[in-house]
Amino acid sequence: MGTSEIFLIALTIILAVPWLAWRLLDRDDHAPLVVVQIVGGILLGPGVLGAVYPAYYAFVFNPQVIGALNGVAWWAVSLFVFIAGVELDLADAWGNARETLVTASCALLTPLVLGALAAAGLLTMSGWLGAKGTWRQGVAGIGMACAVTALPILVLLMEKLGIFRTPLGQRMLRYASMDDVAIWGVLALILLDWQRIGRQGLFLAGFALAAWALRRLMVRVREDDRWHIALIWLAAVGFAADWSGLHFMVGAFLAGAVLDAHWFEQGRRDAFRHFLLLAVMPVFFLSTGLRTHWGESSGGQLGGLGLPAVIGAALLLLVASVAGKLAGVHLAGRILGWQKGEAGVIGWMLQTKALIMIIFVNVLLDKQIITPEAFTALLLMAVMSTMLTMPIVRPRLRRLASAES
Repeated sequence: MGTSEIFLIALTIILAVPWLAWRLLDRDDHAPLVVVQIVGGILLGPGVLGAVYPAYYAFVFNPQVIGALNGVAWWAVSLFVFIAGVELDLADAWGNARETLVTASCALLTPLVLGALAAAGLLTMSGWLGAKGTWRQGVAGIGMACAVTALPILVLLMEKLGIFRTPLGQRMLRYASMDDVAIWGVLALILLDWQRIGRQGLFLAGFALAAWALRRLMVRVREDDRWHIALIWLAAVGFAADWSGLHFMVGAFLAGAVLDAHWFEQGRRDAFRHFLLLAVMPVFFLSTGLRTHWGESSGGQLGGLGLPAVIGAALLLLVASVAGKLAGVHLAGRILGWQKGEAGVIGWMLQTKALIMIIFVNVLLDKQIITPEAFTALLLMAVMSTMLTMPIVRPRLRRLASAES
């Protein structure tokens, strides 16, 4: 068979298997489709399908097909991160500055500290720190991965719970939006390369000047033209960020963050995000699954790690992430005088991981700051974190509604 035919076989598997499993299991309350797609990517990766059916895995996911899938995945995740940047409502957060700043700070710093402590423990053992990563980069990266809130998944879950347009839902969006800015800022600091500091300074200066010019242009053109200009802008900024030694996903977020959401009609933004989740993001999830690793190093030797070690690390990081987020949000609730029950709902919603955290740790893996084993542990943590959210939040929301009535 030719590469195009094998590529379409792989694409059929990517689109069909997770969706069929999701429909047959009928457990949307526990595992939204996006979570099943991520798990599907892990199962179709080298650690499961590649181990059980190595010949079939090598045939379908050969280097040419993986190269084509990676191209789709790079563009898909760039678009997704870009639209997340566009939808950040910093003006609303600024209008409720004290509440937002207190909550976002507590919700970010506490899991960051606990995650960093867990990472420091893991990194005392070999097999977790990447070939090009320093101890500080590994601790900061894994710690921040524990602190991330997946804003797009948060929106999806709030829609399912019927609280997206409520005051409580809008508050959670503000908190998560502020943390999103911090997350990408910390990532840029982690990736700061002193050998390429000139390039990175040139990129930031050029980006600021280009963003100023672009904003002046966008208010003068029609919305249809804005979409075309925005995509050109995204590709250019992604290239420039990657060239500077940061990462194209950092560039994608910055490209969206400097644009105003009201320049793009909300219905079209929602449709665009849903299209990405339906049509192209499953390819990113599969390409992420192809990078999972259960303990065998690239040199073909076991580095003392394996499935028990990876799962143990995932559980450790899950405890640090969830406990840290809940403790931080409860602290904010005490400071701000929230009513009983609010902190529990908000804390469990904000500990949702999945997409943004997976994107974040993909960057860490790309830059060899963490190993494939550490990446796999973080990926499992993200899946477990997200699957906990709905079954725990639903009864808490009911109790909160009863208390209010």
